[in-house]
Amino acid sequence: MRRLVLAAAVSVGLISSAQAVEGMWQPAQLPTIAGMLKQHGLKLDPKSLTDLTAYPMGAIVSLGGCTASFVSPDGLVVTNHHCGYGALQYNSTPQKNLIVDGFLAKNFSEELPGDPNMRVFVTEEIRDVTKEITGKLTDSMSGAERYKAIEQAIKAQVKACESDGYRCDVYTFHGGYSYQLIKQLEIKDVRLVYAPPESIGKFGGDIDNWMWPRHTGDFSYLRAYVSKDGKSATYSKDNVPYKPKHVLKVNPQGVEQGDYVMVVGYPGRTNRYRLSDEVQNSIDWVYPTQIKVYEDTLDIINTAGKADPKVAVKYASMVAGLNNYLKNFGGQLEGLRRADAVQVKRDQEAQLEGWLKKQGGAENQALVADIAKLRQAIADEKAQRDRALALSLVNRASLLGTGVRLVHLAKERPKADLDRDAGYQERDWVRIEGGLKQLERRYDPKVDQQFLAYGLKRYITLPKDQRLPALDAWLGDARTDTQIEQKVVALYAGSRLGDTDERLKWFKADSKAIDASNDSVLKLARAMQPELQKIEDEADARAGEMTKLRPRFMQAMIAWKDSQNLPVYPDANSSLRVTFGNVQGVAPRDGVSYSAFTTAQGIVEKATGKVPFNAPQAELDAIKAKAFDGYASKKLGTLPVDFLADLDITGGNSGSPAMDAEGRLVGLAFDGNWESVSGDWLFNPQLNRAIQVDVRYMLWVMHHLDHADNLLKEMGVPAK
Repeated sequence: MRRLVLAAAVSVGLISSAQAVEGMWQPAQLPTIAGMLKQHGLKLDPKSLTDLTAYPMGAIVSLGGCTASFVSPDGLVVTNHHCGYGALQYNSTPQKNLIVDGFLAKNFSEELPGDPNMRVFVTEEIRDVTKEITGKLTDSMSGAERYKAIEQAIKAQVKACESDGYRCDVYTFHGGYSYQLIKQLEIKDVRLVYAPPESIGKFGGDIDNWMWPRHTGDFSYLRAYVSKDGKSATYSKDNVPYKPKHVLKVNPQGVEQGDYVMVVGYPGRTNRYRLSDEVQNSIDWVYPTQIKVYEDTLDIINTAGKADPKVAVKYASMVAGLNNYLKNFGGQLEGLRRADAVQVKRDQEAQLEGWLKKQGGAENQALVADIAKLRQAIADEKAQRDRALALSLVNRASLLGTGVRLVHLAKERPKADLDRDAGYQERDWVRIEGGLKQLERRYDPKVDQQFLAYGLKRYITLPKDQRLPALDAWLGDARTDTQIEQKVVALYAGSRLGDTDERLKWFKADSKAIDASNDSVLKLARAMQPELQKIEDEADARAGEMTKLRPRFMQAMIAWKDSQNLPVYPDANSSLRVTFGNVQGVAPRDGVSYSAFTTAQGIVEKATGKVPFNAPQAELDAIKAKAFDGYASKKLGTLPVDFLADLDITGGNSGSPAMDAEGRLVGLAFDGNWESVSGDWLFNPQLNRAIQVDVRYMLWVMHHLDHADNLLKEMGVPAK
């Protein structure tokens, strides 16, 4: 009678050499798959990739949503154009639109500050803390008790880890089966250095998004700054460039067909181990609902932007993100249906349960029972989805969302730090303050009022038992669109939170002062707060139950995969991962085959003179003249623009360096092909491809078109 033996499977996984390139591997796992890495062409010692303070891992950084890498001893950071989009938007006006025109600082003094919440995170340590987090959990605990115990244990680990300039976080792996503490240097002064014009950095726009062939120059440069004594500090003119321990070497020759390539970055989230019920819910409700909401939101912004150019600039970053997600969600739906993902998952779950029953034993029977409980818990969560969405839309309005945040912060301030709610501890105050400072750059009162009215119109359709008495009392008899819009106009008229100084005043206020305020938004937020807290507590209790059931499912899944000698890598969770493969094309459909590279000629072929195919005339002229300045590929006989590789990436990998077999920079990951969109749920090695902007195109644009030779020299790229 076989019992489950899991420790080895969780720590490294037993990897079959027959496996292709699927997997977002933790650095510590790489020595266990050394054979696969070498087979695909890696020339570095895989063990060297486990040292986060050595080359090349020490050069890879997170931007908190994107990835980047140091490429000069003076803190120069390269990432995607769309990852630096927020900094471009923050510094743009209708009269001086850096998004459209691009930007180049010829020296340090010309570099522009990013918004106050831009960050560069340098990972220095990853440590397993599973025993410290779960050691005191008991089966008799309620969901709420379990959630609280885990939260307190995480806070204690974080507090013990953090010191001046460092941010620590505990990341959950395998649904809560293991926990790891990650320590990062948090650089708070991040400045805009260079970005090509939008006609290069976003060439093809949303039409080409998630598509191949692609011809986008999706790259930009930032710089990390610290205080004169080398410590993390918020923006100051006295700050100096950060001196990283390692910088990526640039390979101006790039890569060719079949070459080894790896991407190191911070992928956000995948759902490879979710249940069939969750896939079905995503197909039936999550993606269709999100698509509708995003389309409506874009309609609000675009209509207002046509009437007022300032609105278009303020919401440019949001629009870019919404368009990206909108197309992604459509691809997710198409891909999940095409792959019959629900049935695939059901079959997998049936095989898993069959295997457990075949093993016999009380533990395996208990696992089968807990998987059934997990399915029921997932079904129970569906009942909360409409209310959760409606309230998130109401709070998405910047003014009310700010009011709710200020009220919550004032309530938490008097508590001991470990007793404060997550997100409102002292470590979070600088981020909250930064958000309050930059709000006006991304806020228009009339647009924000429309956001709130939109959320309220959805809110009033909820059953009465899912609504908030305080919000209902404020709404009164307002039920028609006009009545709701009038209530919103009056709410904004009675508030001064649209003013930065006013927001910062309340940021420092206590609950007594807020309770005495006559500001209409603060009054509404204050009335809603106890009810929002109750909803949050209920959600925490459900999450606590999940922390018992989800790890049990993963315990069974890992053991089952172990028995088949299949890879065990965790779902993406914004922690550092490595994926590897080779430069190669794809054949997505019968009779259709795509090569691995696009070239400059494709830019000429696509150019129409109209957005988003409005390539600069200087670029078109240079391409027609074949003035490639030595950056062309000898094998291709022309200048490569973007390339494909069979890498396993997702959102968060944007800006990740693509490195060759020796760990040199050869491009930046920025997208996937259409067939890879649903890869967050199911990976298909025949179809999933990552799209990278080729380093040769980056260097050519910098040298020939934008004359950013100061940066090329700084990066150690030989002069042309």
